[in-house]
Amino acid sequence: MASTFVIPWCFGVALLAGSMASHAAVDEAGNPTAVFTAPARDGSHDFDFLIGDWKAHVRRLPDRLNNSTAWDEYDGVSNHHKLLDTNANFEQFDVTSADRKLHIKAQTLRMYNPDTHQWSIYGLDLDKGELDAPVVGEFHGNRGEFYNHQAWRGRVILVRWMWLNVSPRSARMEQAFSPDGGKHWEVNWICELSR
Repeated sequence: MASTFVIPWCFGVALLAGSMASHAAVDEAGNPTAVFTAPARDGSHDFDFLIGDWKAHVRRLPDRLNNSTAWDEYDGVSNHHKLLDTNANFEQFDVTSADRKLHIKAQTLRMYNPDTHQWSIYGLDLDKGELDAPVVGEFHGNRGEFYNHQAWRGRVILVRWMWLNVSPRSARMEQAFSPDGGKHWEVNWICELSR
């Protein structure tokens, strides 16, 4: 999403016109102003921090959108590497519960679109040969938000993946579902990475 800011028409129009799109507007007093939209930022390296090996601790809410508070916990590894010297990257994820009764093995493909300045993130099931519909979005600072719609128990819900607290040594990823178009969210997956 592009950043927008308003400055008085008489300041800096010629200076900024070369690098920003503009259109005329008026302020609350009726004075002419220019609205400049900053060029979209290049987010192609937003996931570079993930490249390499991580320890993963996962909390998963299996009974979703049902007011459940019974979480399952897992520990394991998450490995990320770039694909073919591009900005795309691939994750292999393997976690197990402490009692070894629950196990999650998953793969994730992340691809950056330089035209839209957004990432598409796909969950994969290589064992079944299935590719999920992507969550799509971008980073603002060290917070990334990615969305899609999916069917859940006979209804369409909004899905949000968020990356938080991003640093070279740790990061947190949360998945949340909203049954009401984003008014209320239930977090059902928390993955904390560390190294």
